[in-house]
Amino acid sequence: MTGWLLILSLLVLGGVLATLGDRLGSRVGKARLSLLGMRPRRTAVLITVLTGSLISALSLGLMLLVSRQLRVGLFELDALQKRLNDSRTALKSSRRAQKEATRELAQAQEQRERTRRDLAEAKAKAETLRQVLVPLNQQRERLEAERARLSRDVQARDAEIRRTEAELASVRQRISNGEAELRQLEKNVLALRQGNVVLSSGQPLATATMRLDNPRQAKQVIDQLLREANLQAYQQVLPGVKPDRQILLVPRSDIERLEKTIRQPGTWVVNVRSAANVLLGEKVVYAFPEARPNTRIVKTGDVLARTSLERRETEGQAVRNRLNLLLASALAEVQRRGSLSQGLQFDATALNSLGQQLLSRAPSRVELEVVALRSSDTADPIVVELRPVNGVRPSQVPGPT
Repeated sequence: MTGWLLILSLLVLGGVLATLGDRLGSRVGKARLSLLGMRPRRTAVLITVLTGSLISALSLGLMLLVSRQLRVGLFELDALQKRLNDSRTALKSSRRAQKEATRELAQAQEQRERTRRDLAEAKAKAETLRQVLVPLNQQRERLEAERARLSRDVQARDAEIRRTEAELASVRQRISNGEAELRQLEKNVLALRQGNVVLSSGQPLATATMRLDNPRQAKQVIDQLLREANLQAYQQVLPGVKPDRQILLVPRSDIERLEKTIRQPGTWVVNVRSAANVLLGEKVVYAFPEARPNTRIVKTGDVLARTSLERRETEGQAVRNRLNLLLASALAEVQRRGSLSQGLQFDATALNSLGQQLLSRAPSRVELEVVALRSSDTADPIVVELRPVNGVRPSQVPGPT
């Protein structure tokens, strides 16, 4: 409505101004006025032109005064056009961004669906793994229990190995001592061959097992034992000479101590030993008595020693060394328990048969042991047999070593 009023006003104003200009031009022409030295006609044309220009200026001024949109369109059109272009560019960018966002949203939704499917699959796999882990956990517990049992077995075996090593060290020490004693015996044997030593230091001269019903019999029993020892000394030192005197000398203090000992209740084993090496033909033999309780040294079935014959030990010398070491360990054991026996009694034939079986065996590890065949006391001989731990027991006929 405002635009139509503006056009109407412009038409009216133009008509009024045109009329005024025409009349002004006519009057100037009639009056033949002259401006700036121009001719009246040209002055009339100039007035007409100025009137037209004034009309245009007033029309434009009125339009600019009345219409803000015209003013903005006339003076700010370029800026508005630039802003419009910028807006269109921004709109296109925003549309592209919207499309990109829409595409990314679609991708995110697709990713979410894939993630949801993967999560469902992962849950299913987790459930399957839980079902699989149940027997595995049970198996692990069984394996851990088995490992603990094996650890205990290994510890027990280690303890047994340590005990075996300790026993082996003890046996080696005994063997070393035996070798030293053997060297001494070899020296004595050499002297004996030269006709010198007939009694070795510590050699038994007389041994008796006694139990006194009356303590007052102690002196009589000791005198009888000393007479036997004196007779044995005669036979060794002065062979062929009639035993008509006492060549055995025992300290009185030792005899009194022995008498006091055997007066006590119980069964006693009394042993008279040579105190030093005695040469053939000497007139005096120094000796000392010893008494110890008569106790049960071994019982039937006692395992006195045990060793292992390894797979690689298949040669005759290795088997003989192992058997000799086993017998030496058994003898050392019974002597450690208090036996007066100087050797072991066993069946040599059965031992040879066992040696042949060990030599002809397939390469394998064999456990061997020395077992007592009968119960023996302090002064009794020790009768044993050698046999594999899990083998067939050979026939046994006791015989001296």
